[in-house]
Amino acid sequence: MQDDGFAIRVFDAVKALAFIGDLSMGQPTDHSLRTAWLAARLAHASGLDESGRAAVVEASLLRWSGCTANASGFADVLGDDVAGREAMLAVRPDWARPLETLGGVSAALTPLTQIHCEVSSEVARIMGLERETEAALWHMFEKWDGSGMPDRLAGAAVPDAVFVVWLAGDLEIFSRVYGLERALKSIAHHADARYPERLATIVIAQGAQWLDALERTQAAQADNELMTLQMRQTTSAELIADVIDLKLPWMTGFSRAVAATAATCCERLALDSPAQDRLYCAGLIHGIGRAAVPNSLWQLTGRLSASAWEKVRLVPYWTSRAGKQSGALAHVAELASYAYERLDGSGYFRGASREALTLEARILAASVAWVALRSPRPWRDAMSADEAEKVLRAEADQGRFDSDVVDALIVSKPKPRRGIRSRQQAVSLSARETDVLRAISHGASNKEIARELALSPSTVRTHVESVFRKLGCSTRAAATLKGSTMGLL
Repeated sequence: MQDDGFAIRVFDAVKALAFIGDLSMGQPTDHSLRTAWLAARLAHASGLDESGRAAVVEASLLRWSGCTANASGFADVLGDDVAGREAMLAVRPDWARPLETLGGVSAALTPLTQIHCEVSSEVARIMGLERETEAALWHMFEKWDGSGMPDRLAGAAVPDAVFVVWLAGDLEIFSRVYGLERALKSIAHHADARYPERLATIVIAQGAQWLDALERTQAAQADNELMTLQMRQTTSAELIADVIDLKLPWMTGFSRAVAATAATCCERLALDSPAQDRLYCAGLIHGIGRAAVPNSLWQLTGRLSASAWEKVRLVPYWTSRAGKQSGALAHVAELASYAYERLDGSGYFRGASREALTLEARILAASVAWVALRSPRPWRDAMSADEAEKVLRAEADQGRFDSDVVDALIVSKPKPRRGIRSRQQAVSLSARETDVLRAISHGASNKEIARELALSPSTVRTHVESVFRKLGCSTRAAATLKGSTMGLL
């Protein structure tokens, strides 16, 4: 059921999240799609029923949808959350060396795995996907021999879909990085450890044939094969925004704010309803490409180096690329990729100027800047509305923003849209619990919340436990996601 959000097909939302996940994991942007196609072949060959095969496809596409939620944690333990996770998936030599001083792989990664699994399974629930998909995502990092994370389940206690997805993913990654022969040897080595030998044997026998067939499969044909019945339904695009913003705690709610601001400005400038909807959705997804940039770079407080700037300049490029892979979002993503262009050509990634920038593109760019200026960042405090207005008008006077758009923007009062309400339970938080949830969503520790709200640490802990209990979650990232989708933040 939609509630005033921007309705899109679940399949298009899933593909957008798969794209974000692939960027987050340092993978080619078709990795999850290829994995899902291979997993579907293995699911059929292993005799899974129709619902099991659907769960395999959906879980393959959403396997990395929790990656933005634990990006900060991976940055802390591996330094570079993107390159570090790429090395982890490819099992590159010494990828885990930074974890030795943290107690080893299990001690360092189990909490991060808990965050990932809870968020990805919640994503599936919000979209209305099958319970089997939720279960597979919840247990995605468990292993056949019980050495997995976070619960160390073993054997039949782990859904078969988990093993199918991991085998397909290993086949895709190892064959691409090391070649087919070494990939199959690695899969044989992990048989009866990471996954059951009976499934590994099928991949070893048929993997080469599947990879050959995959190379001959057109994108449209693959989409038709992967689209499950549940993914033909609709959801709202706010979920994509919420997942994007989980990457950085201080970004919580940013994409929604940009969307509401742009749509309201559009309305004030008398653009029609379709234009307002396009701008609203473009605001929601304009930050897709942010997933490709390591968290450590976003946290820098000094001047960015030339190489760092090149990575930042590619953010809107990746957003544009996401649209080309995400079906119905293609046109909106193209508009979203103009979020950092400027009228004088000083923006990025195109360096477009003047006539090359439509009125919608000008509104979006100014809206992103307006919301960003009034939001706190690691390198500065949030500006007041008056301070932000002065900066924006100065930029307009220098020819970077459209003056008419800036005028309309400053007097507009954004009208938030409520968005997703699919399969959500009614939750009632007290005013103080809402304050605590809001602080949690921006990355505050219990001690920081206690100082901010003038409460004792034990009282804050009680409120946090109550919020988790009411929302049915155990991690702060999941609480943030649920709070956003329920309209509590």
